[in-house]
Amino acid sequence: MKGFYRTVAIVTIFSVAEKFLGFLYRVYLSRTIGSEGIGLYQVALSVFALLLTITCSGTPITVSRLMTKYRAEGREDKVKKVITAGLSFTLAIALPIALIFMLFGSSFSFLFADERCLSVFLIVIPGLIFTSIYSVLRGVFWGNKDFLPYSVTELLEEICMIIAGIFLIERATSVENGVARAGLAVLVSYIFSFSLATAVFIFRKNKLKNPISEFKPLLLSAIPVTAMRTANSFTSSLVSIILPLRLIEAGFEQAGAMSAFGAAVGQAFPLLYVPTTLIGSFILVLVPEISENYYKKQHFYLKRNVEKALKFTAILSAVFVPIFFVCGEEIGILVFDGHECGEYLTAASFLMLFMSLSSITTSILNSMGLEHKTLIYYLLSGVFMLIAIYSLPKYIGIYSLIVGYTFIYGITTVLNLVLLDRNCEQKPKYLKHLFGITLLIIPTSIFGMMLERILLPILGTLVTFLVSSILMACFYFILAFVFGLINVKIFKSKFKSRRHAVNTTV
Repeated sequence: MKGFYRTVAIVTIFSVAEKFLGFLYRVYLSRTIGSEGIGLYQVALSVFALLLTITCSGTPITVSRLMTKYRAEGREDKVKKVITAGLSFTLAIALPIALIFMLFGSSFSFLFADERCLSVFLIVIPGLIFTSIYSVLRGVFWGNKDFLPYSVTELLEEICMIIAGIFLIERATSVENGVARAGLAVLVSYIFSFSLATAVFIFRKNKLKNPISEFKPLLLSAIPVTAMRTANSFTSSLVSIILPLRLIEAGFEQAGAMSAFGAAVGQAFPLLYVPTTLIGSFILVLVPEISENYYKKQHFYLKRNVEKALKFTAILSAVFVPIFFVCGEEIGILVFDGHECGEYLTAASFLMLFMSLSSITTSILNSMGLEHKTLIYYLLSGVFMLIAIYSLPKYIGIYSLIVGYTFIYGITTVLNLVLLDRNCEQKPKYLKHLFGITLLIIPTSIFGMMLERILLPILGTLVTFLVSSILMACFYFILAFVFGLINVKIFKSKFKSRRHAVNTTV
């Protein structure tokens, strides 16, 4: 277990650094190309993300899972075959799709609510080939439990995009030109990460082998995951098309609709993913363990790891809810210099708990070979989301997006938990913990609102946000300790064992 926590710590450090740099870069983009530019950038990349999802989204996790499965069964020769199958299959899809768009790009303007997005999309599209292959190599690193190359490559890719983006955007002559240059920076980063991951793959002496026998098991597992993630990206793309149009029909001007969309999707939502990002490294390391437990029929360890994943996810994500609910407007002002994003953060703060739980449960179920079920759940919830996006903008404007995402993450979380309970031989115990963690959000939010009312007139926006956030987090964890939702004995035992080790060394 000591090695597990060390790995999680290392991956977390790299992941937090990467996401923090990405966050700073998004702030830079917001302040240079504005919310309208962010809207154009976001729409173009959402269509690119849809194509990326189609080409490779299910393959990396399937390659990783099958590598774990074959090694658990002692069939090492199949590991090389499934790696080759994954790379071959992904390249066979990505290459023709990219070529079609590069050759006939002008014919696809109908994909965008604003035609200005097309030029940005066509700049990024060659990256589909590079980043698709890189995604499979990333799955190989997961399957080998070789997390350091993955973490380092992701961080360096972000740094590459930031350096290229700042260099290019500083020379922009207009909003449209700035957005195009931001797209070029994305392409540069994709080429960089592909090159670096390929070099590491070769250096680690990974070998390829005739993949024919592994295409069928790869496809049977990858297609449901790809379909679910394609549905996710397709839904995002539909939202990027439908929502601005419905806002315009509701009375917004075109620029105002793109600005509102950019503030919500390009500015607020990346911040709402903070808890999911923080648990990402935990998921990355734990999911292969859960997959191994499942295939080796280690029921006790499977139960323990599932409980650990759900409880950790719940308490880490729930602590952010009152902070964003109370300080959403301060965050919007400090980060993006605008009230619109902050108001949206406050209204959508409760989504963070569902977003994190949906992410962790879907990852666990996919690692157990239940991709078909998670696909059905997502499709069901996606229908409700699209209905909300289409029907509600004339009543609640951009806030219809919150209702839609509530359907997506709320329904999938509940159904995933039920499915998880049915497929664990020894039933995980977590409901009491989740319920208690959720209830603590209420008193913490009340405490935070009192603090904000007292401190804001005296200390100003920045200091109020910092002090209130720290005190709310402390208040939340104290309540969690008091009500037994955090196990104090674990920390005591770890401290004693560590002290004993020091004394023995001395």
